[in-house]
Amino acid sequence: MQGFPIVISAPSGAGKSTICRKLLERRRDLAYSISCTTRRPRPGEKNGRQYHFMNREEFKHAVHKGDFLEWAVVHDEYYGTPRRFIQETMEKGKNPLLAIDVQGALALRRKLPQVTLIFVAPPSLRVLRERLVARRDEEASIEKRLARACEEMEEAGHYDYLVVNDDLEKAVSSIDAVITAEGLRTKRRTPPKFFLKPESPCSKNA
Repeated sequence: MQGFPIVISAPSGAGKSTICRKLLERRRDLAYSISCTTRRPRPGEKNGRQYHFMNREEFKHAVHKGDFLEWAVVHDEYYGTPRRFIQETMEKGKNPLLAIDVQGALALRRKLPQVTLIFVAPPSLRVLRERLVARRDEEASIEKRLARACEEMEEAGHYDYLVVNDDLEKAVSSIDAVITAEGLRTKRRTPPKFFLKPESPCSKNA
């Protein structure tokens, strides 16, 4: 059975990176897709772990070669999803897990209709601001991200699922259940082989 991509989008500070990390700890059928970006690493981030960090010329060259399934400009920086990793992961029967923005998620759906889109929302803008402040973002950056958050949450209706992250473990469990249910959809599966044998009682009663 071929895998299917799972996208988690959320406003900056809503917890998508933490949710993805906990999902990867729970499930062996997931493989995290590391996006490419031109933004500078934050303290503690390492190249090839959170992101593949590139300069703008490298990124534009990769776009020209068709290395990305989708790419977008977010907060004045470039972000892209590596094409080869997604394709190879699905062919191996595993599910690529992507943490990407709304623009990228909707672009990916146009390329891969089988993708499952999950939007994670904060309980309120007040809570989101508190999380950004705790992350020590600069005030100008916080205001820009809050404005962007309002725009992103207006797009949540284009997603398959909406999860409010007011309790981290509850949010992770909800998304875990969504992934399990999506994997059981009949369109993703074939019946067990014994159902298809000529001598099967199912075929005699047909």
